[in-house]
Amino acid sequence: MARPRLLPDPVGLHLAALESPPDWDMEFGFSGPLELEIGSGAGGHALEYCRRHPEVRFVAFEWRKKYARDTLDRGNKMGLRNLRVLEADARFVVPRIFASGSLDAVHLQFPDPWWKRSHFKRAVIQPEFAKLLLDRLKPGGLFDMRTDVQDRGVSMLAILEDAGFLNPLGKGVFHPYDPEEVPSTRERRYLASGEPVYRARLRKPA
Repeated sequence: MARPRLLPDPVGLHLAALESPPDWDMEFGFSGPLELEIGSGAGGHALEYCRRHPEVRFVAFEWRKKYARDTLDRGNKMGLRNLRVLEADARFVVPRIFASGSLDAVHLQFPDPWWKRSHFKRAVIQPEFAKLLLDRLKPGGLFDMRTDVQDRGVSMLAILEDAGFLNPLGKGVFHPYDPEEVPSTRERRYLASGEPVYRARLRKPA
């Protein structure tokens, strides 16, 4: 996919500026499950997921302005009323705009692996943020993670399990591909080429 042009209008700033959770029913205009995606990238997963699940209120974070604005623009053209995109760093905004026990699911699709050791601290899944995400999920809520980098997948899975997430397949075990899942743009390429993807579908204890 070609890199999108930078559209002029920022997206999600009214949400990113909040100091406390908004009324999500009022924000979306309807009630329903509330789900979060951290790092929506080119938007392939967010757009298809929202299309398949119009009952879900989906909040996608992407710090790269070009991709965030392009994703919302395409969502608007598709008529998706259940998508909100924020051009912001989820690590700093999520703690403020989501209440404890408010999320039905968190999606993390192919996060930046930060190859340099000195950059590991920039990785989104760190112990404290993992605990915060666990707190924001409802009991039984889902954490859906996918990566193409095995050692990063192993590391993230261990951090999430240590934070209190339950792995229904057993500690340290990745999940097989489920054709009912919505693949991201990158995951579709991997599926077509046969390259491995490391997946985890974890739950907050009920």
